[in-house]
Amino acid sequence: MTVHRTTIRVIYGDTDKMGYAYYANYLRWFESARNEMFREWGLPYTLLEEKGYFLPVSESFCKYISPARYDDLIVIDTTLDPKVKAGMKFDYTVLSEDEQTVHATGYTLHAYLNSEGKVVRPPKFLKEILAAHDPSNGS
Repeated sequence: MTVHRTTIRVIYGDTDKMGYAYYANYLRWFESARNEMFREWGLPYTLLEEKGYFLPVSESFCKYISPARYDDLIVIDTTLDPKVKAGMKFDYTVLSEDEQTVHATGYTLHAYLNSEGKVVRPPKFLKEILAAHDPSNGS
């Protein structure tokens, strides 16, 4: 899968008393990066919901390596793991703007749900979008 990059500035409200980014905000940044990746692919999450599909997080993980601080520009590299077929797995790397420091790595797992809340297979339109952004399939 291709790597999608999202840049975010660490705002004062993202930090703790020491000026470090509060740990839970990394999961918010993962979500922001994931949404921007979908938007770049022409599929804003709101459109997915309008079509009756949802991608709730079933598992998340974050390994904190080096703290981001107030006013830092951070870059979040996001990739979709093509090996996961029963849902979606996004991998994230949070870097300093100059790419010299890795702040955190992690992932989120998502199930496909329909509007009734039932687990379903990925819809055809979504599989086509994912295939179009997977360089391993020759597209």
